[in-house]
Amino acid sequence: MSIKLPDQKQVLNFTSQGASRYATFPSPMSAPVRVRFAPSPTGYLHVGGARTALFNWLYARHHGGKFILRIEDTDRARHNEDAVQVIYDGLRWLGLDWDEGPQAGGECGPYFQSEREAIYQRYFDQLNAAGHLYDDGGAWRFRFQREVVEVDDLICGKVAFDFGNIEIMPDMTIRRPDGSWIFHFVNVVDDIEMQMTHVIRGEDHLSNTPKHIQLYQALGAAPPRFGHIPLILNKDGSKMSKRDQGASITSYIEAGYAPEAVLNYFCLLGWSPKDDSEILPREEIVARFDLANVNRKGAQFDLAKCDWFNSQYIQQMPMSRYLELVQPWLEKAGIYADAAALEPVLALEKMKVTHLREVPDRISFFFTEDYAFDPAAVEKSLRNPGTLERLAQLSEAYASVTPFDAPTIEAKLKELATTLAVKPAEFIHPARVAVSGRSVGPSLYHMLEVLGRDRVLARLQRTRERFAA
Repeated sequence: MSIKLPDQKQVLNFTSQGASRYATFPSPMSAPVRVRFAPSPTGYLHVGGARTALFNWLYARHHGGKFILRIEDTDRARHNEDAVQVIYDGLRWLGLDWDEGPQAGGECGPYFQSEREAIYQRYFDQLNAAGHLYDDGGAWRFRFQREVVEVDDLICGKVAFDFGNIEIMPDMTIRRPDGSWIFHFVNVVDDIEMQMTHVIRGEDHLSNTPKHIQLYQALGAAPPRFGHIPLILNKDGSKMSKRDQGASITSYIEAGYAPEAVLNYFCLLGWSPKDDSEILPREEIVARFDLANVNRKGAQFDLAKCDWFNSQYIQQMPMSRYLELVQPWLEKAGIYADAAALEPVLALEKMKVTHLREVPDRISFFFTEDYAFDPAAVEKSLRNPGTLERLAQLSEAYASVTPFDAPTIEAKLKELATTLAVKPAEFIHPARVAVSGRSVGPSLYHMLEVLGRDRVLARLQRTRERFAA
């Protein structure tokens, strides 16, 4: 899909003396959508930045356009390769692939601002030759025209900015005395050079947009369409900062979230499909995404809601995908088993898991005979008079159970309880602790079925011997 642009775009062009005139600059009849995500490598990828990347990626994919990654690393003092890798890892974890940029290439590179010095110098010289710049104590400033600039924003609507008061809107520094470039200048130059059709970014940049428009006009370039998405707020209405829980994308990776769940939750931070849908597959989000459905008010972040999304995704995902996501956590915990052994075990707890990091602890006792016993569970369920005798009776009953499956195991336990005129709980709770070392876990009967008769009988026997004293 292409966006339609007029044959010519009329914008304000200003002379260095402050007089204004209208000039027309050519723009294409139509242009494929090109959007970008341009983070600074500061050491982490913030949820706000990831949401901005997501909205740009969705817009590009919805319109069949291009999503470009550009690294804004003009601040060399803060730049390091590890910080750049954090950006790559975070975007890839979310599944946000870029069509052009570092590691992908493209015709509009280089895609690191630190490698684009010659380009910036050329545009600087152009502005200076046209009288738009002046030296201010070694710093170079861009001379604003003292007019009203209207931003026709795709989300915020038409917003007017009055540059008439120089005290409120002083001329903009574009180059520091040390020769380094200011964000506003290089941002505009890169968007021109990389042929951006749309700039989708946080609402905190809205006030920068009229300044950028004046730069576009001075350079004789047609500005892209702008869309400013709402800020992400905490529950108390404050702007989310890097110190807030859930602010860093790395924290989601380390906590064991499913990336598809996080992507689904993030897309609803400011965008709505305009119905009651919440769980939306990626393909459906791409098909339905539209800037017209982006909200104006701030998006409230709720980590508990994100946890709910994660649990829903885990419950509904195919076992093959669940196994793929949980495998690194199992290996980290020293649990190595093939899919045939893992899948029935994972299925027992899958409906109760909120974060993938929980899984190794939930299932570890299935893969070792040297499992730990919870002291509180032992005291409550194994220290009562007659308990070890109950385990012996249960072992004897289970020795001949055929088939050794959950329904038959359950029926046999209840039959034994009825015969001995006791409550089933007198067998259920001691048996659970005996075979797992804990008082909570999956359904006892399904757990026993997955363990198998031989391992169940052996664990019941060892528990009796261990606690006989």
